Amino acid sequence: MNGRERDTEPAYQLVSRQLREHIAAGKYSGGIKLPTEFELADQYGVSRQTVRRAFQDLVAEGIVYRVPGRGTFAAESDGRYLRQLGSIEDLMNLSTDTTMEVVTPLRRRVDIEAASRLRLDTDLVNTVVFRRRHDDTPFVLTTVYLPDEIARFVADAPEMSEGAVTSQTIIGLLEPHLRSPITEAAQSITVAPAPADVARELGCSEGHSMLRVDRLYSDSDGRTVELAVSYFLPEHYTYRVTLRRGGR
Repeated sequence: MNGRERDTEPAYQLVSRQLREHIAAGKYSGGIKLPTEFELADQYGVSRQTVRRAFQDLVAEGIVYRVPGRGTFAAESDGRYLRQLGSIEDLMNLSTDTTMEVVTPLRRRVDIEAASRLRLDTDLVNTVVFRRRHDDTPFVLTTVYLPDEIARFVADAPEMSEGAVTSQTIIGLLEPHLRSPITEAAQSITVAPAPADVARELGCSEGHSMLRVDRLYSDSDGRTVELAVSYFLPEHYTYRVTLRRGGR
């Protein structure tokens, strides 16, 4: 999220986002109580009503729970990585307890299907394959497909070299270089068997039931920027999306 977007972010979303980050980092694990509404209002310079709204969102998402007379606590994790999505910015940022490891560095090759989905007038695309870990457990293998005009922005980035480990996402690396911001991510979710390369990199059996998530990113000019195809291990991953009414 850039500075201009942060300036326009509603105060309650700022509070809830930062609390999510602190919870993901383990700041309130082991039964440690979160700060009170009064303490958070003072810390962020907002009203208690704003903090209350932030807490309401976190409770609805299952991230925290409230005990009358005692306070607010972080929900205990079952060991799975919980991905909470509510905006394009959420897609562009990894949580503080996950890392991205490049398995196959950026390279140019023919892929007719990916080129078609990216609406290219050539069959050549640029691909990079990476694995993500949570608490040192691999839980997803992703192949990213990029048009030539987009791939050139990250072609020499150290984060794209084989074996590189970073806390960034590909789309997060790309956006500062784009002429227009990413405004849309068209997503499809299916169940699919693990291909051989996915099984090898994630340590499961070939054909294992996976959660396949395809995302096609577009910018504000309607230009298709990236196609990402991910295979998630369902036993190590929980996916959650928050839907809100427009204008809230």
